[in-house]
Amino acid sequence: MQCVRNCDAENPKDRKHFEQPVLQTLQMFIGEMFCWLVIGVYSLHKHFKSRRAAPLLEEPTETDALLGDDDTLGDDDPLSSSLVLPNDNREHLEGWKVVYLALPACCDITGTTLMNVGLLFVAASIYQMTRGALVLFVGLFSVLFLKRYLHLYKWLALVIVVSGVAVVGLAGVIEKDDKAVPSVLSILTKGVDEDDPSSAAVRTIIGVLLIAAAQIFTATQFVLEESIMERYSLEPLKAVGWEGIWGFVVTLLGMGILHAAYGSTEAGQYGYFDAREGLTEMFNHRAIAVSSVLIMISIGYVSIVILNISCFTNILTVVSISLAYQLLVPSRRHLALQ
Repeated sequence: MQCVRNCDAENPKDRKHFEQPVLQTLQMFIGEMFCWLVIGVYSLHKHFKSRRAAPLLEEPTETDALLGDDDTLGDDDPLSSSLVLPNDNREHLEGWKVVYLALPACCDITGTTLMNVGLLFVAASIYQMTRGALVLFVGLFSVLFLKRYLHLYKWLALVIVVSGVAVVGLAGVIEKDDKAVPSVLSILTKGVDEDDPSSAAVRTIIGVLLIAAAQIFTATQFVLEESIMERYSLEPLKAVGWEGIWGFVVTLLGMGILHAAYGSTEAGQYGYFDAREGLTEMFNHRAIAVSSVLIMISIGYVSIVILNISCFTNILTVVSISLAYQLLVPSRRHLALQ
């Protein structure tokens, strides 16, 4: 974990590390808001490209009329599928109705913050494997709320996944983890020997429970998104951008309220809700600043890819691909803690 205070202390327990899960949640939504920058650049690119092609189209041939105007801009454009409305009977999501996307954004805020806190208590490997419980909750919610039908072999697969998550959690409880103790847990367990195996087990159990609970909110987010997109039509890139805006606004308001109510007090100083300290740590430590930028870029890119895939497949496939990405690539949030 990245040390931010008392880094020269001889006793490693006296060193303070970067622990700002709420700030990391805000970074995630900033990454999603980058989609609007891509939309703007793409719009300019298309505008100038169409102007250059205009003289060539003054005398359209019969073939051009059959192909239509959109083909003059090039079908090989990788962003075209993200910025074109699907040709179906769904209602276009516009005007005040974009507020609907605030619902999955709020679920994303809660789930991501809980996962960020849980990551402070467990190793990255346990964090990644515990996230596998997301598939179970998505399967259950899709049956209950979206009226999907899952075959027996899919239920069997979900049981196997959850069994694996339980084994990983049990292994984390048994095996001692040398990870630094989060400051909030140090307060809760004041007077308890941190080297005690039972104390390490308690930390792991708390972390696993927080991450597992976060999957309920993340599953709700996926189900809400699919429910909205079944009824309304919206360009995938704009959908990511709107969720980023709503998530950023709600998180920023929450950070301000929590900082004023608790983070600015003596009891909340240097804690999760001390927004001023979190921003200071991020801008004053190059490693944290660089990793934060990389996290935001990767989140924006992955969100675009996943939403494009969701246009062609079901929700469980999307979740499986997302989890596979998390397992193949080291945890983005964990990079900020190194």
